[in-house]
Amino acid sequence: MLESVLQAFGLTDEFQKVETFGSGLINHTWKVTANGREYILQRINQIVFNDPEAIAFNINLVAEYLKANHPNYSFIAPVATAGGSTMYYSRKEGFFRLFPFVKGSFSKDVVQTPGQAFEAAAQFGQFTKLLCKLDIHQLKITIPAFHDLTLRYRQFLTALENGNQQRIQESTELIDKLVAHADIVEEYNRIQTDASFKLRVTHHDTKISNVLFDAQEKGLCVIDLDTLMPGYFISDVGDMMRTYLSPVSEEEQDFSKIEVRVDFYKAIVRGYFNEMNGELTETEKHSFFYAGKFMIYMQAMRFLTDYLNDDVYYDAKYPAHNFTRAGNQLVLLEKLIAKEEELALVPEGLF
Repeated sequence: MLESVLQAFGLTDEFQKVETFGSGLINHTWKVTANGREYILQRINQIVFNDPEAIAFNINLVAEYLKANHPNYSFIAPVATAGGSTMYYSRKEGFFRLFPFVKGSFSKDVVQTPGQAFEAAAQFGQFTKLLCKLDIHQLKITIPAFHDLTLRYRQFLTALENGNQQRIQESTELIDKLVAHADIVEEYNRIQTDASFKLRVTHHDTKISNVLFDAQEKGLCVIDLDTLMPGYFISDVGDMMRTYLSPVSEEEQDFSKIEVRVDFYKAIVRGYFNEMNGELTETEKHSFFYAGKFMIYMQAMRFLTDYLNDDVYYDAKYPAHNFTRAGNQLVLLEKLIAKEEELALVPEGLF
C-alpha cells in the first residue's frame, strides 16, 4: 500500500522497515527507514481535516517564514515530492506527508514532572513569539470554529432540545453544572470584543506529545501543526492546563485520582511567560487562570454534548464513555476553580 507513496517522496530503494509509530488518535503514523535515513510518514484523517491542502499551505507558510526570519529555530519542515508538493494524494489511500525523523529526539505521552511541563510551555510560547509578525490573515482555517466556546455552548443547548431524551434525564447533574458555569462563556464573549486580546499564530493542540525533547529532556521544538490557525493565547495555555495539571487523563473513571498539581501549574506559567511576557498585553497576563477554566469547561461540554447526541463525534468504547469523560473534566474544572484564590495571582510574581 505504501510503496507508491514512498516512491512519490523519492524513497525509491527497497525500504528496510515500516512500523506504526506514536500514540496519536487522529492521523495514521508510521516510522519509515529508507535510503539509510529515518522518516515519519502520516496519512491525514479527512473526516477531521476535510481540507488537507490547507494544512500543507499553513506548514509551508510557517516554514518559509521561520527560515527567513529565525533560521536557527529547529523547525521540522516536510519533505517534498518529486513534483515539489509537500502533500501527496492517492485516490485510493488519501493524503500523505513525510517528515525527517530527528535522531536523538523523543516525545512523551504523559507529563511526569514540572520540568517537562516547563519545557513544553516554553516551546509553545517560543513558537508563537517567533511568529508574532507573521500576517495571521494568510493562514487558512483547518478546523472551523475549533475553539469557539460560544458555538460549543449553542451546540450544547441544541443537544438539550433535540438529543437522546433518556440520556438527557440521566445527565441532569452534569447539565446543571455546565449551566451553572455559563459565566465562562460570557467571559469568552467579552474577550472576542476586547482589543487587548490579540489573535496570534496558535497551535491549538498543546498536549505534551506535540513537543520533541532531547536526551537531557530539554525541549527542541513543537510538532503536529494540523490545527495551526489564528487564535487566542488561552487556547494553547488552556490545553496545557487541561492535559498537564492532573496526573490522570479524561479517560480516568476513578474521579478521586483527579487533582490539580500546583507545581505543574506554576511550571506552565513560568515556561510560557519566559517566552511570551513581552508579547502579551496586561489584560492577557491577568487572564492566565481563566485559560484553564476556558479549555476544561469547553471539553467537558463537548464530551457531554456528544453523549446526548448518541456519540457521533468522539469514539466511545463503552455506552457511558463520553458521559464519564464529561464528568471527569467537570471534576477537574471544579478542583481548579477551588484553587483560584491561590493560583490566579501567580503570574503577577513574574512581572
